[in-house]
Amino acid sequence: MSNQILYIIIGVAVAILAVIVILYLRLKKRMTTSEYKRIQRLQKGTKENNFSLEVLYQKLYLSYIKIPFIKRYLMKLRRRLEIINIDDEYITRRESSKILTRMLLIILPIAILTIIITHSNTLLMFILLLFELFMLDTLIDGQVDKIDDKMLKEQIEFFSEIRHAYHEYNMVEEAIYQVSQDDERVVSAQGEKIYEILISDDPENELEKYYDIAPNSFLKEFAGISYLTKEFGDRKIDGASLYLKNVNNITQEMQLEILKRDKLNYVFQSLAFIAVAPVLLLEPLKNWATSNFSFTESWYNGRSGMIMQIVILVLTFISYTLVRKLKDNGSTNINTKNTENPWQKKVYGLKVFKKIIDLFLPKQNTKEHKKVSQMLKESASPLKIEWLYTNRVMLAIVTCLASIVLLTELHVIEVDFVYNEPTADYDLVSGLSEKDKKSAMEVTELHNKYLDMFRRQKDIQKEQIENVLKRSTDFTDATDEEIAKNAEQIYNKLQVIKNEYLQWYELLIAFVFAIIGYMFPIWLLFFQVKMRQLEMEDEVMQFQTIILMLMRIERVNVEIILEWLERYANIFKPVITQCVNNYEAGAWEALEEMKNAVTYQQFIRIVESLQAAVEKIPIRDAFDELDSERDYYQEKRKESNNRLISRKALIGKAIGFTPMVSLFVGYLIVPLVFVGFTSMGSSFQSMSNGKI
Repeated sequence: MSNQILYIIIGVAVAILAVIVILYLRLKKRMTTSEYKRIQRLQKGTKENNFSLEVLYQKLYLSYIKIPFIKRYLMKLRRRLEIINIDDEYITRRESSKILTRMLLIILPIAILTIIITHSNTLLMFILLLFELFMLDTLIDGQVDKIDDKMLKEQIEFFSEIRHAYHEYNMVEEAIYQVSQDDERVVSAQGEKIYEILISDDPENELEKYYDIAPNSFLKEFAGISYLTKEFGDRKIDGASLYLKNVNNITQEMQLEILKRDKLNYVFQSLAFIAVAPVLLLEPLKNWATSNFSFTESWYNGRSGMIMQIVILVLTFISYTLVRKLKDNGSTNINTKNTENPWQKKVYGLKVFKKIIDLFLPKQNTKEHKKVSQMLKESASPLKIEWLYTNRVMLAIVTCLASIVLLTELHVIEVDFVYNEPTADYDLVSGLSEKDKKSAMEVTELHNKYLDMFRRQKDIQKEQIENVLKRSTDFTDATDEEIAKNAEQIYNKLQVIKNEYLQWYELLIAFVFAIIGYMFPIWLLFFQVKMRQLEMEDEVMQFQTIILMLMRIERVNVEIILEWLERYANIFKPVITQCVNNYEAGAWEALEEMKNAVTYQQFIRIVESLQAAVEKIPIRDAFDELDSERDYYQEKRKESNNRLISRKALIGKAIGFTPMVSLFVGYLIVPLVFVGFTSMGSSFQSMSNGKI
C-alpha cells in the first residue's frame, strides 16, 4: 500500500514538472517577440535598483523626523536647504538626510572613542560629549556653506549665459527663462523663480517676498536689476547695454566674494580643529605623563589636575565660539535659527522666569536699554532684547549651579585621592617600583579601614588613634614607632577629609562665575560688533557698486537708492532704515541726520553725494567718479579684502592657539616642573634627615 502511494506521489510530481517545463518554453517563446522587447525598452530606466541611495535617504528622513533630538538638526538643515532648493521638497529632504547622515557617521565614532578614552573620568566624558554636540551644529553649517559656495560659483556661469541669451532674445524674462532650463545646476531653480516673478501680475510685491528668501545678496541684485530693466527698459551706455553692464558688475562682485570666501576657508580650515584638539588630548596626555613620570600622578589625579582640565575646557569652548564667529561674520548666509518661536521665547513666556528676567531687563527709553538695543542692531543679532536677557539670566543660573557641582566634585576627588593614593614613606622623582607600590597600596587599604571608623567622630586626637591601633590585631607585631607613624598618617588624612566640604568662599566663587556667565552674551555681542566693524570698508564698496548700477536707470531717484542700500546693508542698516523712515518728512534733513549718526568717512561721502542729488544735480552727475574710477575701486576692493583677511587671520590664530598653548604649558610643563622640583625637594629633605 505504501509503495503504491509513493508511486502516485512520484507520478504527480513528474506531471507537475512537465507542465512547468511546457509553460516555461511557451513563455520564453513569447518573450522573444518584438512586442515584448519594445515594452522592456520602455520600462528600462524607470525601474529602481534593489539598493538605491535616493530611496535610502528619503526613508532616513522619515526616521530622523520622528526622533526628537535628531529632529532639531534636521529642521535646521531644512531651513537652509529649502531656500536654495525652491519648491523642491524631494531634493530638500534628500540633501537634509544626506548631510545629517554624514555628520552622524563622523560624530558617533568620535563619541564612542571619547567614551572609551575617558570612561574612568565621568565628568570629563560628560563635558566632552556635550562639546561634541556643539560641534555637530558647526559641521552641519559647514556642509550647507559648501552648497552655498557651490551655487555662488554656478552663478558666474549662469550670468555669463544670461548675457548670450539676452543678445539673442533682447528680453530680460525670456533670457532668464531659457538659461534656467538647465536642471543640473542648483541656481537654475532661482532663475525660474525670478522668471515667475517678472511675468506675475504683481511683480513688485512678489519681488519683495523674494528678497526675504533669496540665498545671497547677488541674486537679490540680479532680480532687482532685471525687474527695473523690464519695467523702465534698457538703454545704451557707450554703445553697450546698461542691463548687461549691470550684470557684469554683479559678476565682478561675486568673483571678489568667491576669492574672499576661498581665502577665509583656507585660513580658518584648521583653526577650528586646533581650537578643539586640546579637549581630545587631555586624557592621552595625562596617561603619557603618568606612565613616563610617575611622580606627576598625584597632581593629575588630584584637585589641581581637575581644575586645570576645567580651565582648558572653558578656554576651548570660548576660543571655538569666537573662531566660528570670526570666520562667519559678514557672510551672506541666511540665518537658520528659529526666530519665530525660539526656546528663549518659550522660557520668557513662563510666569516664574518672566518675573525673574524682568528684574534684570532695563526699562524702556533708559540709557542701558538704548545701548543694548543698539548693540543688537550693530551685531545683526536675530534676538530681541527680552530673549538676550533670557540668555543672560539662564546662563548665569546654569553657570552658578555648574560651578557648585564642579566645586563639590573637586572635594569628592580630593577625598577619593586620599583613599586611593599609595601611602609611601618617601617620594623620589623616579617614583615607586611595582613591588613598593603594591606594599604602599596595602598600607592605604589598611588606613582606609580606620578612616571609615574615625571619619564620623568629631575632635578626634592623634593619641586616640594611636591607642586604637595598639589594641588592633592589624598592628600586633608592630613597634611603637611604627604605630605612631601610622597614627600620624591616618590623622593627617582625616584632617584632609574633614576639611573637604563646600566652603563659603567657594559659594562666592560660584557667584563670581555666575556674573561672568551673565556678562558673556554681552561680551560676545561686543566682539561681534568689533569684528563687523572690520567689514565697513567692504560694505561701503558694495554700496558703490549698487549705486553704479542704479544711477543710469531712468526714473531712479535718491529714495529708490536708499531702499536698495537698506536692502543689502548689514553694518549700516540701522541708520539707513531710520533715514528711509524719515525721508518723507524731509529728504535733505533725513540724510543729514544719517550723516551725523556715522563716523566712517567713506560712507559720509556717499551720503553727501546723495544730498547733492536731492537738491542740486542729477544722480549720475553726483556719482560720476564711481564710473570713471571703476578700475581703481575694484583694485582697492581687492586690497581691502586682503587686509581684512590678514587681520582676521591674525586674530583667529591668537584665539585658536590659546587652548593648545594652555594645554602644553598648564597641563604638561607645569606639572613636570613644579611637581618634579617639589618631589626632589622632599626627597633631599628626607635624605638630609636620615630617613633614606
